[in-house]
Amino acid sequence: MIRLPARFELPLFALLLSGLMSLLVSGVATWNAVGLYAEFTDKWLSAWLNSWLVAFPAVMVVAPLVRKLVGRCIRAKA
Repeated sequence: MIRLPARFELPLFALLLSGLMSLLVSGVATWNAVGLYAEFTDKWLSAWLNSWLVAFPAVMVVAPLVRKLVGRCIRAKA
C-alpha cells in the first residue's frame, strides 16, 4: 500500500470525512425530499457532488478549529 507523507494528513482526512458525510446526509435529505423513485440515484449523486463541493473546504477550515476546541475540553493524562 502506498503511504502518503504526513503533510497530507489534513487534506486526506477532510476529503474522506467530507465525502462520506455528504454522501450520507445528501442521501437522507434526497430520500426525504423526493422519496424512492426511478431517478433517485441520479438525484442523490447530483446532490452529493454539489454538497461535497461545500463540505470539503468547510472541513479543511473547521477541523483544525474543532481539534483545538476539543483539546481545550479534554484533560491531559495524569
